[in-house]
Amino acid sequence: MSETFETIRYTADVVVVTRHRGLRGLLRRILRRTPYSHVLLIQRDWPPHQGEWALPGGHADKGETSRQAAARELPEETGVYVNAARLHQIAVFDDPDRDPRGRYVTVAYLAVVPTGTPIEAGDDARTARWWPLDALPDLAFDHADILARATAG
Repeated sequence: MSETFETIRYTADVVVVTRHRGLRGLLRRILRRTPYSHVLLIQRDWPPHQGEWALPGGHADKGETSRQAAARELPEETGVYVNAARLHQIAVFDDPDRDPRGRYVTVAYLAVVPTGTPIEAGDDARTARWWPLDALPDLAFDHADILARATAG
């Protein structure tokens, strides 16, 4: 009996959020049961899901950990730099059908940055934008699931 092996690609995604501020923020935090107000999304400039909104992230390079890949991909796509040590692992997402290109396993990380952190789209991002968590667009891949896990109160 021979074994067949599936090609698996290794990626990292980053949920970058800001916290609620002030009295209005406190009320939203209580009502929404999350301390976060906005999330940083990119609009993809390449297939699959070209033109759709997604979390920043990408493939791990040879010899790179997922945390190192996340810390590298984030500024490449958004201009936001976060020290790798400040990226908090959320979970591993490995549903076999999560990406139409084949089998992709991603490690998702959370980064909390100050409100007003400047952004600049780059690499394979058409644009980058801060989105309020209560007014999100549809997200590519399984990124809505990743975001929900990261912001669960």
